[in-house]
Amino acid sequence: MPSVSSSFHPQCIGHLHIDPAQHPQGRQHLSAASGLVRSGPTLYVVADDELHLGVFEDTVAAGAAPGPGDLVRLLEGDLPPEAAPRKKAKPDFETLARLPALPGCPAGALLALGSGSTTNRETAVLLGLAGPGRLSGRTAIVSLSRLYAPLRKRFADLNIEGAWVADGHLHLLHRGNQSDARSACIRYDWSGIAPWLAGLQAQPPEIKNLQVLDLGSVDGVALSLTDGVPLEGGDWMFSAVAEDTRDSVADGACVASALGVVTADGNVRRLAHLYGAPKVEGIAVQREGNDWLVTMVTDPDDRAVASQLLACRIPLQYWT
Repeated sequence: MPSVSSSFHPQCIGHLHIDPAQHPQGRQHLSAASGLVRSGPTLYVVADDELHLGVFEDTVAAGAAPGPGDLVRLLEGDLPPEAAPRKKAKPDFETLARLPALPGCPAGALLALGSGSTTNRETAVLLGLAGPGRLSGRTAIVSLSRLYAPLRKRFADLNIEGAWVADGHLHLLHRGNQSDARSACIRYDWSGIAPWLAGLQAQPPEIKNLQVLDLGSVDGVALSLTDGVPLEGGDWMFSAVAEDTRDSVADGACVASALGVVTADGNVRRLAHLYGAPKVEGIAVQREGNDWLVTMVTDPDDRAVASQLLACRIPLQYWT
């Protein structure tokens, strides 16, 4: 179990407001931000209770709040405005990843993945990039049922919350809960995943390897992975929250949140708690001099409350 240091105090850069004219129900903000990608001058955000991708100017380094973001549709249709029917019907996009070049997307792509926590949450949307911060307009819908089926044999309550490509592998993060506290990092060969995502082969590759991670607990509530990003030399940074819920669908109180690093050899370095326990579900990291600039988005579990855009600077040597 990793050691825990004192808390970081993330700065609130602003809230994720959107143009209400672009939202089918006239909403003025995203309220369930769950995945984040930085690409060039742009921040891309998925929210687990929406059918759109949020597109925002990246103002984090300047410490300025972004203006209202634009929406890019991921799936057709609309979701019910009422909470319970919406939760049941939503595709639950919990993950957003930036992909390198693949067939049909020479400049790479964004990939929004459903969590797999129910059978109607097994859809991914691939959006081609034309360059840093620019979408090409190419969109493809991918069924995740064949990718997730072997994972369900290992995790009865599957909940995919993070993904990235590094070192020739696609990494997926499974988030545990109070019934089964195991979180895990699952790896696949990118050379097999890329043609499958591009529709050139029907079957995804088998799991390359799977690592179960013990992040400890806070006040009896297990810390579980909510997102991850690659660092240098095979290390990766993760966000985690201690949410008091016994399954992957029901919400619960967030009693703690944290950042940490897993080394290339699979060891979890010490955790750093986030002051105020914001429910961080998406992170992006960039190096600035001798610091990591960590950008985060939150899910407040309340549609009336806008998701926050947070940031903190962490010295590189902190994790060594």
